[in-house]
Amino acid sequence: KFEEEGWRTKKDGSKFWANVVISAIYNSDNKLTGFSKVTRDLTEQKKLQNELQESEERSRLLIASVKDYAIFLLTPEGKIASWNEGAKRIKGYEAQEIIGCHFSRFYPPDAVASQYPDFELLKALEKGRFEDEGWRVRKDNSQFWANVVITPIYNEQRQHIGFTKVTRDLSDKVRNEELMRKNAELHKINT
Repeated sequence: KFEEEGWRTKKDGSKFWANVVISAIYNSDNKLTGFSKVTRDLTEQKKLQNELQESEERSRLLIASVKDYAIFLLTPEGKIASWNEGAKRIKGYEAQEIIGCHFSRFYPPDAVASQYPDFELLKALEKGRFEDEGWRVRKDNSQFWANVVITPIYNEQRQHIGFTKVTRDLSDKVRNEELMRKNAELHKINT
């Protein structure tokens, strides 16, 4: 038996994607008497498969190219499964040094000790999403003020397969608000 898929040509010269199965036929004396060939036209399935792959590739490229947001996937246990350019810029890690690590690495020690990262995942599962602002930790151990959104993801069978995590660095916004508050206090004192 031999099986393959590939392009074939119809009588009119048009091409189609085919699944071909060739089987040897033997007589009662176990002597080869010929072959049977079954060809199935899989053009529509191939077209849909290609469209899906192209769509997935566009989505992957879109997420990978975002630089202002850290966008990555977590396993159901909270381990990092993907990494985009924004995550590298904001958090300081290259993909190969962080994928497979638990995302609690981005939290201050007191948050890790209180199991806050696990609490976030639990709340995301319960409510369908979890959003928070708080201090997070970069590779160099510096801290930044972050807005975080965690969303559970499910496959077609509604089985939980992980989480998306989007982090935005709000440090500049917090610094500006603090400066404005201090300036307002100084203005009050001076008047």
